[in-house]
Amino acid sequence: MDALAGLLEGPRARGAFMIRACFEPPWSIRVEDRAPLTVMVMVRGDAWVIPDQGERSETGVPPAEGRGRIRLRPGDLAIARGPDPYTCADDPATAPQALILPGAECRYPDGRSLNGSMDLGVRTWGDRLDGSAVMLIGTYLWQGEISGRLLNALPPLLLLTADVWDCPLTPYLMEEIVRDEPGQEVVLDRLLDLLVIAALRAWFSRPEAEAPAWYRALADPVVGRVLRLVQDDPAHPWTVASLAAKAGVSRAALGRRFTELVGEPPMTYLTGWRLALAADALRDTDDTLDAIARQVGYGSAFALSSAFKRVYGVSPQEHRARVVVA
Repeated sequence: MDALAGLLEGPRARGAFMIRACFEPPWSIRVEDRAPLTVMVMVRGDAWVIPDQGERSETGVPPAEGRGRIRLRPGDLAIARGPDPYTCADDPATAPQALILPGAECRYPDGRSLNGSMDLGVRTWGDRLDGSAVMLIGTYLWQGEISGRLLNALPPLLLLTADVWDCPLTPYLMEEIVRDEPGQEVVLDRLLDLLVIAALRAWFSRPEAEAPAWYRALADPVVGRVLRLVQDDPAHPWTVASLAAKAGVSRAALGRRFTELVGEPPMTYLTGWRLALAADALRDTDDTLDAIARQVGYGSAFALSSAFKRVYGVSPQEHRARVVVA
């Protein structure tokens, strides 16, 4: 498995929230749903996405449109990483007219329920069906649907402009999102997964993309070899000595170079990789804890459970139960 495939194999939507949003200016929607990941595709008109935080977003827009906010034009795609709130609007100065809360609950800014009052048809929402602004929105509702490795690799808000992003999935999604047929939710879940993977592949391929340190380190002849060894065979009983021997350097040299490029020592990275794989296996399979422990390089379920709880703050059983409940 190559590094990019390993990073992007995580999206697994289950009953994702997907709508076609149609608005006529002035309009503004504040999003406080705490969703781990939301993708927005601008089909017609313009829109602004304004995060609460003052952090810089990954954008291709001119500096005048910076300061964390991004402007979406037809064909552009944005991805917002939760749980921080943000606002979508025709203009940054427009006051919010609706509030989106967890569970796709909608309210007016004063707290009154808005559920149903802005429905315009099958998975279509807004104030005017023929509005000048049309956006496709797909939201992963639960943390378990997105790999933590993927979320940690993303900025709070990123933008792919139409000049660097051209995906044939968008017209197909535009047709499918308004259909009401048996199994349609499953079709839309898989389309959302494909859309996100295609978008992130395009984003990571940009020369200026801020890829994770370990991803950039893959180009190093020593560290890259070690990363591929542990990623391809996490169950092997690796030690710093055995990894150094495979890379043709001393243990001290490997430790220094690996930490400098990746940001943590080799064995710390290996532990994180094993536990991330275990978390994904708990989410995606019914394998026993003993079986998962063997798959990721732990000698027993007890050893895996202890390490998992130390890093994730919950036991493997609690992690799996959360995903099942979600």
